[in-house]
Order: sequence, then structure tokens, then C-alpha cells
Amino acid sequence: MGLAARITRRFVGAYDADSVSARSRQRRWELLRETFPDIGEMRVLDVGGVAQSWLLAGVRPAHLTLLNVEPPDAPEPWMEAVVGDACDPPDGLGEFDLVYSNSVIEHVGGHWRRERYAAFVRAAAPRYWVQTPYRYFPLEPHFLFPALQHLPLAAQGRLVALWPLGNDAETRRLDDALRNAMDIELLSKTQLRWYFPDAELVPERIGPLVKSWIAIRR
Repeated sequence: MGLAARITRRFVGAYDADSVSARSRQRRWELLRETFPDIGEMRVLDVGGVAQSWLLAGVRPAHLTLLNVEPPDAPEPWMEAVVGDACDPPDGLGEFDLVYSNSVIEHVGGHWRRERYAAFVRAAAPRYWVQTPYRYFPLEPHFLFPALQHLPLAAQGRLVALWPLGNDAETRRLDDALRNAMDIELLSKTQLRWYFPDAELVPERIGPLVKSWIAIRR
């Protein structure tokens, strides 16, 4: 494994227990348990999630439905997989006690789709938990490049094509790199408040800096 791959894994290896990302996720799971202590009795809808995250979490709801645009695995009897788009949700999903979504809203594609995503989350259950990276954290979390999200799009594309770190760190054509950059729209606190006006916004911090926000309706 090369140096760039080791650095990437050290920071954003979601399933590497020693990575910064995995430790952050573990603290997030602990906060979820504290916020919803009866989660073990709940029917939970995970919008955009995967089974592996829950298998490593130490959190097990009574029933979990994974809604994803890609066919998700559901290897446990308490899990169910549904292929679908939260911005245009399928019929017959059922009733839920809690909607959970982790680092998804920044990927759904534009303001009007974020509106539809948020409306679905707010209507699908009486309680929800929606986490998203903060736009004004100084390090762009997907590519591990300082302030990438604030640069002109053309510069983002060129840098992503050349930069060796991040979730998608491999040699890319410029068109592929530009598409990857455009696929991510990090949100501000003001935007998250607009999409979830009935939520409490809880910060996740690294030192004094807010790394991400969680919109919670209890």
C-alpha cells in the first residue's frame, strides 16, 4: 500500500477501527444511543446507508430498512433492503419510528432534490437523525484537500484529477474528476436549518472547529 493510500485510510477508512473517520462514527453511534435510548425497540429507516455500518455500530434496532439507489445488502433477519430514491420514494415502505441518514444529503443533487429529500425524511417518521459534513470546516472531507469546496469548479476538477488522497483517489480523466467534484455539495448550517426547521442542530467538533452537523428531531 502506497503512502497516499495509507494516509487516506488513516483519515477516511470508514471500516478501519483506527481511522479518524471510524472513531468519529463510533462517537456518533454513541450519541445516537444516548439520544434515542429505546432504539432497540424501533423500526428504523436508513436513507442511503449500508448494512456494514450497522453491523459495526453496536446499535441494533428492532427492524432496519435500508433505502438506497444501489441494491444494498441485508444479511441479517432484522434488516430489509429496498432499492429506491429518497427524493422520489417508492410506495409501500411502511411505518417507521426513526429515520436515520448519514452523509447523504450533500450527494442528492441540487436544492430542489434536497428539498424533496428533507420533506420525505420529515414525513417518514416522527423522529429523525440527519448528519452532514459542514461546508465551512477547513478540510474537504471526501478529497482531504483544504478548502476545496470554496474554489472555482474548474480548479476543483483539476485538483481532484491530480490529488492522490481521498475516497476516490485514483488516476482520473478530467471529466471524471469534475463529475466527482460536482456530485458533492456541502451544506452550511443555514441551509440545514432551512431544510429541517423543526430540528435541533447538534455540532460534531474536532477541537474548536465544527466538522459536521446533525439535524435531530426527538
